[in-house]
Amino acid sequence: MSGPYPEQSRQPLVLGIESSCDETGVGIVRGTTLLTNTVSSSMEEHVRFGGVIPEIASRAHLDAFVPTLQESLRVAGVTLDDVDAIAVTSGPGLAGALMVGVCAAKALAVATGKPLYAINHLVAHVGVGLLGRPASPGAPDAGAAAGLGAGKLPDNLGALLVSGGHTEILRIRSITDDVELLGSTIDDAAGEAYDKVARILGLGYPGGPAIDKLARQGNPKSIRFPRGLTQPKYMGTAEEKGPHRYDWSFSGLKTAVARCVEQFEARGEEVPVADIAAAFQEAVVDVISSKAVLACKEHGITDVLLGGGVAANSRLRELTGQRCTSAGIKLHVPPLDLCTDNGAMVAALGAQLIMAGIRPSGVSFAPDSSMPVTTVSVTA
Repeated sequence: MSGPYPEQSRQPLVLGIESSCDETGVGIVRGTTLLTNTVSSSMEEHVRFGGVIPEIASRAHLDAFVPTLQESLRVAGVTLDDVDAIAVTSGPGLAGALMVGVCAAKALAVATGKPLYAINHLVAHVGVGLLGRPASPGAPDAGAAAGLGAGKLPDNLGALLVSGGHTEILRIRSITDDVELLGSTIDDAAGEAYDKVARILGLGYPGGPAIDKLARQGNPKSIRFPRGLTQPKYMGTAEEKGPHRYDWSFSGLKTAVARCVEQFEARGEEVPVADIAAAFQEAVVDVISSKAVLACKEHGITDVLLGGGVAANSRLRELTGQRCTSAGIKLHVPPLDLCTDNGAMVAALGAQLIMAGIRPSGVSFAPDSSMPVTTVSVTA
């Protein structure tokens, strides 16, 4: 069953469902206009474990889905009958968490007869940049309120996705069917490194906000932590590129921080937590921004969207912005509530697929926890 083929509308009303990790998200868009973005997070249930526990996340999705859906429909002022199509994150993500969202979406599709699109939530992070918010009465159209704006992606577009599970630089030739992976982390993602270092420093979970806040009180030049995969053997040259020219590695940095703390403790000295936090953060954002800008320059990318949960990091936004400006690249950053995983971005990509005339996925697909970013959607 693939459901009815939606008319290639210029302004389809799409309901998006996201459950790849610990956020239960339901968003509704009309074409490129955001109507509502409702998110229920189970973050507090994972704090005592120092990280996301898949089974807890899955159960939280089960509890939160119906209330989140109802709230999203209420705020948007629409019913399920009004919806033209449903879009759901099919991957990548936690297998059990994905299963909850996918099963819910399939149930809705079967019950309502609406077409269903199974999409890649990493590509959806780019799609969210197309959304504008409705204009207030008497005000001009919101247009570019959410990043790229104007409902159209610029030519020569790239995306830098930085989150707890992914650190990737992409080239977007077409958001519906042509996404190229230029570089990614070969071990820990940046967000994972933040959480692990925060645990080492006794800052708790989630680590990103805690380190970002504390780093403002420290000296980022006090300690020189390693920048992974920046040696010549990995980088190569512009003519003869090395095997990891645009890739990242953060596991060695995490170990370096642990050894640094151990050395202070072994000498009986007070651990300079703020300085270590600042130096660690500088190492992360330095290598992320420098390699991302390098990839953009060498691939003719003139616009780049910064997305993912770590896009909320103040120093990453600052340094990436500075380096993009120096390189003549325009940086786009959606509002913080649209950077993290959410249903609005899923709905946004679903709308793009409909407007491009791409057929629905049907209900026979299975969630794919390791879906490659080059797979934008599942075909029927």
